[in-house]
Amino acid sequence: MFQNLQDKLERAFKVLKGTGSITEINVAETMKEIRKALLDADVNYKTAKAFTDEVKEKALGQNVLTSVSPGQLLTKIMNDELTQLMGGSTSELDVSKNPTVILIAGLNGAGKTTFSGKLANYLKSKKNKKPLLVAGDVYRPAAIDQLEVLSEQVNVPVYTNRESKDPIAIAKEGVDEAKRNGHNVVIIDTAGRLAVDEELMTEITAVKEMTNPHEILFVVDSMTGQDAVNTAKTFNDRLDFSGVVLTKLDGDTRGGAALSIKSVVDKPIKFIGTGEKMDALDVFHPDRMASRILGMGDVVSLVERAQQQFDEEEAAALQRKIRKNKFDFNDFKSQIQQIKKMGNMKDLMGMIPGVGKAVKDVEIEDDAFKPIEAIIDSMTPAERENPDIIDQRRRMRIAKGSGNNLEEVNKLMKQFKDMRKMMKKMSNPAMAAKMMQGMPKMPKRPF
Repeated sequence: MFQNLQDKLERAFKVLKGTGSITEINVAETMKEIRKALLDADVNYKTAKAFTDEVKEKALGQNVLTSVSPGQLLTKIMNDELTQLMGGSTSELDVSKNPTVILIAGLNGAGKTTFSGKLANYLKSKKNKKPLLVAGDVYRPAAIDQLEVLSEQVNVPVYTNRESKDPIAIAKEGVDEAKRNGHNVVIIDTAGRLAVDEELMTEITAVKEMTNPHEILFVVDSMTGQDAVNTAKTFNDRLDFSGVVLTKLDGDTRGGAALSIKSVVDKPIKFIGTGEKMDALDVFHPDRMASRILGMGDVVSLVERAQQQFDEEEAAALQRKIRKNKFDFNDFKSQIQQIKKMGNMKDLMGMIPGVGKAVKDVEIEDDAFKPIEAIIDSMTPAERENPDIIDQRRRMRIAKGSGNNLEEVNKLMKQFKDMRKMMKKMSNPAMAAKMMQGMPKMPKRPF
């Protein structure tokens, strides 16, 4: 995500590296490189110029403390300004009405139908809502079928009327259906349309007037960059939507749409799509995204994803097992499966400060845990519950059964043994404190 932009901004900051103060000359040179990086990322020209002018003005007005380098200071200013550029603060979806009607609009191929399914899943699982999907795309072949498949995946009902070719009537019927059956959120999927298609634009305006939606979300493919921003402006002039959804952000190495759309349209980005799975949908946080763009990671989002997957009671039970040194391969496999549910491995590592840069050129497959799971699956139930009984003969059988060699099995067994030993020590507060005291002192930070 935004890899090209990260690399170019990093090169731009090198202009200030080693300099003892911020001057008009070195800041101007840095801003020139940053503006070029933004334009290469397909950021709107006016947005890029206004942004760099603002950063330059703030940088020149700052006194550099002896403990802070010019590069560090500029990074802080850049972080603040990028946050403001993308909206300043998180814009939550308003689902307080009963029922809340949400109208989904956008171009063909932007990912509206998939997003509709993801949004239904998000509202049901994280907001405790009872959503109803409405299949309002009567033009695209198999659009209704696709929404029905997605509705089954997320276990949310969908209203369809295959006999009708009137999306305005279908939308109204869907809202009525929701009221009859106690659904407190209605998500209306609509057909993709071009802004130049006056007939279809008039039609979606009529859908809006008929259903009086509380939220209108405009879905755009972030990989189309500046085209997405221009299209959003045209749609906003007609629909006055309440927020933007950027899909396919996991494949966007440039970031032009995310950085430009708020300043051009003056509407917040509310959600970002980060993958193909139905739970690959995140609320958009401008401050966290700014940190990621500058290579500073996003620990808060990483912790939130972990909290969503780890059950408190299960964690407490696991803690008791660790204290008794009873952590086994069943527990280990369970932890692996929960980590996998958190999302793409490379994306997760990119949220850890400093790690994203280290792994940017490393291919990390989503099935990286497969060999480990194969080894654990080749163990008998008794072996998984009592790892200490796994002798050399058993290891040879496990290696053969899992399709791995003996060396790989031995390596996993050693790592598991070392991990269990460390977990046991760290579960004892007194032992953990003693270990921390024995660690070498960390060098003071340069700022």
